[in-house]
Amino acid sequence: MTHSYFRRLLAVAAVVLLSQFSPALAASTLRYTLSMPAPQTHYFEVEMALGGFNKQYTDVKMPVWAPGSYLVREFAKHVEGFEAKAGNETLRTEKITKNTWRVYHPKSKDFTVRYRVYAFELSVRTSFLDAAHGYLNGTSVFMYPADGQQLPSTLTVQPAPGWTQVTTSLKPTGQPFTFRSANYDELADSPIEIGTHKVLSFDVNGTPHTIAMFGNPSYDENRLLSDMKRTCEEAQRVVGQNPLDRYVFIIHNIDRGTGGLEHLFSTTLSVSRNAYSSEAGWKGFLGLVAHEYFHLWNVKRIRPVALGPFNYDEENYTRMLWVSEGGTEYFSNLIVQRAGFVTPDGYLADLSNGIGRVENTPGNKLQSAAESSFDAWIKYYRPNENSVNTGISYYDKGEVIGAVLDLMIINETKGQKSLDDVMRYLYDRYYKQLGRGFTDDEYQDAVAKVAGRRFDDFFRKNVYGTETLPYATALGYAGLTLTTTPVTTDATLGANVSTAGGKFTVTSVLRNGSAWQGGLNVADEILAINGARLTDDPNKLLGGVPAGTQVAMLVSRDGQLKEITFPLLAGANQRYRIEKLPSPTAAQQTVFTKWLRTK
Repeated sequence: MTHSYFRRLLAVAAVVLLSQFSPALAASTLRYTLSMPAPQTHYFEVEMALGGFNKQYTDVKMPVWAPGSYLVREFAKHVEGFEAKAGNETLRTEKITKNTWRVYHPKSKDFTVRYRVYAFELSVRTSFLDAAHGYLNGTSVFMYPADGQQLPSTLTVQPAPGWTQVTTSLKPTGQPFTFRSANYDELADSPIEIGTHKVLSFDVNGTPHTIAMFGNPSYDENRLLSDMKRTCEEAQRVVGQNPLDRYVFIIHNIDRGTGGLEHLFSTTLSVSRNAYSSEAGWKGFLGLVAHEYFHLWNVKRIRPVALGPFNYDEENYTRMLWVSEGGTEYFSNLIVQRAGFVTPDGYLADLSNGIGRVENTPGNKLQSAAESSFDAWIKYYRPNENSVNTGISYYDKGEVIGAVLDLMIINETKGQKSLDDVMRYLYDRYYKQLGRGFTDDEYQDAVAKVAGRRFDDFFRKNVYGTETLPYATALGYAGLTLTTTPVTTDATLGANVSTAGGKFTVTSVLRNGSAWQGGLNVADEILAINGARLTDDPNKLLGGVPAGTQVAMLVSRDGQLKEITFPLLAGANQRYRIEKLPSPTAAQQTVFTKWLRTK
């Protein structure tokens, strides 16, 4: 089935659903106008014109979260000045839930809603407006009729005086700065950059790609375009099918980058403006590009069944973020390596570090990858001083699960299939044929179909359980070994200490380490060690001290002095290194070659 044919089927299906489930809204219209007359005040002004709403009242909603960022952010808290009118008549309104406003219009089927949104959080997940530029995610700015999530709409952007650019993946209507959306999901999933930013472009396999470059960083434009193009081309080879007719990168170059967020036909990247000045920074930038771009397939189209259509009112739970995010991180690192920006040895070193991040996190033994995914809403996006002891990142754990699973598939099929083929099957079966997401069991079924055997024991122990992944076995398939050495044989404090303001305050205590066993607490201010006033980070002071050494600490706890004496234990962290066997077998060489595309 061709992509264009599939899209026509979706359009027809949307019309059928609209007429079947919302007959009163079948002829309704929805128009948005976004203005920013005083950008220095950080307020977007929104007008929403609703036509053909034949009811006594209409509820309009503001989402509480943004897809791709699994935290209830309560966007309604930034709304003010909500009002509704039918012509010159002011309509009665009331707020009935934290994110729902009810508009009473018994005599008018056409009315207009107006409100302001305070936008002063420059992250890829939220919205921001100041005198330099405006940026928005639809979920934090645009409301929608509660019964009209499937309604198409138009959006007209009125830039602030002097601003000449509006960049978004929304399709233009032909009118100045006016765009159309097939439904609210598309409007919400199409961020917008407004201002005087530089616009660059390149093509990938005939598809136009646009870059909105904000922040005036110093970079080599030709290299940027060439390397981004190569990265995108390599990403498209994984699934082998291009679902795009356009794509937009919005890049915010700021003092300290914060990552990226994927969207249906675009992404926003937040990058440190000096990232382009070093090879490590450049590689990190390309890795971010690869990660967010590969989300076009993994999560935006190849997705767990819980992640679409979206419920914007509450959490959308899934145990599969280790695939959607961790798996994307795994593939993004492979994409950068396959594109030639990282050598095979460099990739193995990066994967070694990834294994270390997982295995040196105490919470890895308590929380599974599936649990980490499910609890993202309450744990991953809300870390505290004890998080390292109780949880594991589904990004980090999912990446190393992906590597192990890939090697298992390649070995089982004697180099004929890989995890790439699992992604291709999921894309064809669930996105194109069934038009839905997959369940947890269906993901395991897809792996089994490609590999020719089931790995149920692996999923039970290593994905839904917390047993250590079979690194040695999986790497051995490719003629590789995993060696471990202690990071240090000396004693370690087992605590992180802030030196802000000239004070030495404990910020976290690692499970079963010296501080944990000795009774040092988070928020303790360390004043002295062994009778000497502390003048530097205690981790530096105690570096090189033999394990078993007794230390006496004077701390201030809740304003009271307390002395704690305890022995320093040897550090538990290990350094991991993947190394090649000197004489791999032909079968091992086949697996290695298939895995890292070395031929």
